[in-house]
Amino acid sequence: MEASEASHQIIADLLEARTGQHLTESRRWRVNSALAGIFRQHGISNVDQLVCLLADPGSDALAQDVVEALLNNETYFFRDKPTFDQLPGEVLPELAHRRRDVRRLSIWSAGCSTGQEVYSLAMLFAEQAERWQDWTIDIIGTDVSHRAISIARGGIYSQFEVQRGLGVAQMLRHFDETPGGWRLRDEVRQMVRFAQGNLLTAAHPGRLPFDLVLCRNVLLYFDRQVRHEAFDRLARAVMPDGFLMLGAGETVVGQTDRFVPAQRRASFFEPAAAPTLATIRKIA
Repeated sequence: MEASEASHQIIADLLEARTGQHLTESRRWRVNSALAGIFRQHGISNVDQLVCLLADPGSDALAQDVVEALLNNETYFFRDKPTFDQLPGEVLPELAHRRRDVRRLSIWSAGCSTGQEVYSLAMLFAEQAERWQDWTIDIIGTDVSHRAISIARGGIYSQFEVQRGLGVAQMLRHFDETPGGWRLRDEVRQMVRFAQGNLLTAAHPGRLPFDLVLCRNVLLYFDRQVRHEAFDRLARAVMPDGFLMLGAGETVVGQTDRFVPAQRRASFFEPAAAPTLATIRKIA
């Protein structure tokens, strides 16, 4: 094996060890471009030199920077709108009916990246404030990336970022333009919270189990075995009569027996062990 191939494998092993993500051959082409900033910062020109630096016992911070650079934090507000529109149109009303006695909803966005998905959820509730009056809405977002969570907590986005998925009316209603970018107003930011966490290893955040878990385009980067483990953790995090929302191109079919497709709801899945009506009423 050539040195550069060995070095790329070391980088791939580092990413998998810290995040569970599998760096396939088809994704390795972007390693050099993703690490370009680290190359410049350390005055090096290739992965081989970077691996030499990572061999130093005191290189943990550098290793984390490498992992952060390789993560795909692609996201935007109301991503995959036809799928997202099922939340206010069908899924949230159904959950509201099921939780009408306790008037509480708990939602987890696993792999929330820089926060747009979590804030999109908060906007849905803010725009139906009368409908959710006197309800307790708990929304938490987690991501393995410290940098992504820091951005999410800040709630400030560029002009380009706020224009991705948001109409002008939503921008003006929920954001204030500042010298540093478009800042979400407090009434939206106060509805959510964020925490850094690894879907595979970290303790589940917030109140367990959740009524709704969003885990979109995260499992794509896991190999089959790790994906199976992730589904097991997600199954333990979802209420027996709750929902799991995956990305538009994802499915549980052939991947796990812990979930089944929700009828007439694309990208939504339910725990496989369907509860009886008596169980649902007891939980609710």
